[in-house]
Amino acid sequence: MSYIEQQRKKAIEIRDEVFKDPGGGKFKRLDRTFILKDPALNIWAGVREDAIDYFRRNGIPFWDSGNEPTGHLLSSQIACVNHLYFVRQRQDIATAILKGIDKTVKTALVLDNGKDSGYVDFEVVGSTNYLGEKLHTRGANSTSVDAVMLAELDNGKRKLFFIEWKYVETYGKTSKAEGDSGQTRIKTYSPLLNHPESPLKLSNIEGLFTEPYYQLTRQTLLAHEMTKAQEYGADTYLHLHVIPKDNKELKEVNTTSGKLAGTTLEETWKNVLKSPELYIAVDPKDLLEPAKNCIDTIAPLTYLEQRYWK
Repeated sequence: MSYIEQQRKKAIEIRDEVFKDPGGGKFKRLDRTFILKDPALNIWAGVREDAIDYFRRNGIPFWDSGNEPTGHLLSSQIACVNHLYFVRQRQDIATAILKGIDKTVKTALVLDNGKDSGYVDFEVVGSTNYLGEKLHTRGANSTSVDAVMLAELDNGKRKLFFIEWKYVETYGKTSKAEGDSGQTRIKTYSPLLNHPESPLKLSNIEGLFTEPYYQLTRQTLLAHEMTKAQEYGADTYLHLHVIPKDNKELKEVNTTSGKLAGTTLEETWKNVLKSPELYIAVDPKDLLEPAKNCIDTIAPLTYLEQRYWK
């Protein structure tokens, strides 16, 4: 049984107990047992109202559903919110999580996007359209990162942590460099890809336009440009790819069919980077493990364990 099938089966099994919802919400015009009737219940009750309001006041759409959360129980965007939103106002938890990733972290710092301040910001696109894309909007139609955190290091410098969240995703081998739209994409990103200071090696540009590497390419360019501009006072970054360890259909595949060297996703992507140490793939439970040592985290961690980690 594939990972997505396992997770769909589990979601249906715990649906009534965890969400108190009968399912049967619509997805692609059909009623589905793994889609909640009340989409708001897809977000943990401890942060539900504030998380929904955060997305609304920042003009961020929810995946596949606009102004309201999706009822899809396997949504990676919802998984990211459930794992990280409760950290937004907790410096102790944010610091513990970042120290677990980088031992040189001294303390987590607040990010201020002009509307909200917190230790986690979601669907980040940067203050400027660094990539020269047609649109520059959070969460839709332009390059964004699921979540960003900021830390002061022991040496006094600041580092941004760019977090891309995956859940049950898998990808085919179709290149987004094909056709007229593909040529437009190549034209958009080529100035940064071909720049002498580009963070990427251009061994095979078509491989960079095959998912999930196409998304990683754009996010890496964004992270590079944001830290070059010293957004939030940071001049370095770490790109975290949060992927459940059991999603082998994503982790253990190179979708480029040999266009990029490597066997697994992580190996392949690190081969592309000029500085491979700036990218880490991590399991969501491992990422949140340090939070267990912080006070008042039993409720959210119990929810995450029951819903995602078992």
